[in-house]
Amino acid sequence: MLKLSIYRDSSMAKPTSNSLKKSSGTSGGLPKLVPTTAESAHKTATFNKLYRSVMIKHFGDINQAGKRMELMFAKPEVETPSGLKASAVSTRAFKGSSFKAILHKLYTSPFEIIFCPDTKQSMYCQILFGLIQRNEVIMIGSIFASTVVRSIKFLENNWKELCSNIKTGQISEWITDLGYRNAASLILKPNPELADLIEDVCSCKSWEGIIRKLWPKTKYIGTVCTGAMLQYTAELEFYCGGLPLVSGFYACSEGAIGINLGPLCKPSDVSYTFFPNMVYYEFLSIKEDCDTNSQNQVQLNVMSHHEDTRPVDLVNVKLGQCYEVLVTSSMGMISSNY
Repeated sequence: MLKLSIYRDSSMAKPTSNSLKKSSGTSGGLPKLVPTTAESAHKTATFNKLYRSVMIKHFGDINQAGKRMELMFAKPEVETPSGLKASAVSTRAFKGSSFKAILHKLYTSPFEIIFCPDTKQSMYCQILFGLIQRNEVIMIGSIFASTVVRSIKFLENNWKELCSNIKTGQISEWITDLGYRNAASLILKPNPELADLIEDVCSCKSWEGIIRKLWPKTKYIGTVCTGAMLQYTAELEFYCGGLPLVSGFYACSEGAIGINLGPLCKPSDVSYTFFPNMVYYEFLSIKEDCDTNSQNQVQLNVMSHHEDTRPVDLVNVKLGQCYEVLVTSSMGMISSNY
């Protein structure tokens, strides 16, 4: 069920096409090319400011408190027939000059690690750098909850090797990417005391609360854990030791949609405040049969559109009804989300 409220802002910017973003894909598995305009960039900047203000209200300005251990993986660019470059929304953000300027101050992962095509090497090094800087980490996360869970399971399988790297100050030989090795040489020094501490934590019988034990200053886990990601919340809650799971915003490649104004609520209780000036919303009524088990994991058994129905706009949605959200951006791009 979609829970929403409304925020209005009349500020707009004149659209001027200048680049392309590649969507994460459609139900058919094919990504779309989304033009970036001055108007869409202005809306994104406004959305980010509003989102940051909400997070500062609840957690303080973490930019002044320490570093973020965010698991970030850039994807390769593609070239259109006209010669223009198109990249995923996240990749485009990672390559931005403003992100590069703050990366070493606010994040544990260096630029080289984010852009390596080998995800195994990237995951290993991002965890390694996070462990080395454990006393500076005040937030852990990734775009999706599944990635955070995967990283903890990766750590569970590789913590002995990671400890060996930290103890000796030498990175494993199978890490062959030159950028990784150069970045590691700047931070990886022999530290037997830290290696022993991590080994003591990881060798315990139960990994319940392992995130809080390894990164004691962490304030919250920031990741999308609603919708399809809700199934990972039980595992995350086991690993995080009571840290809040913050699903802060609702967005798609075509545009930002809504913000969670109550980030401390449980993932199963999250609602998003929609911003009607960001994109144009329509809602297609659906029939939904959901079973929720004791771990708040939703299994969708039956979903079908009501017969002879048309999409309704934001002011005509009905409380208690389930909808598929249809999004039309200011560039004319259409997307749908449950």
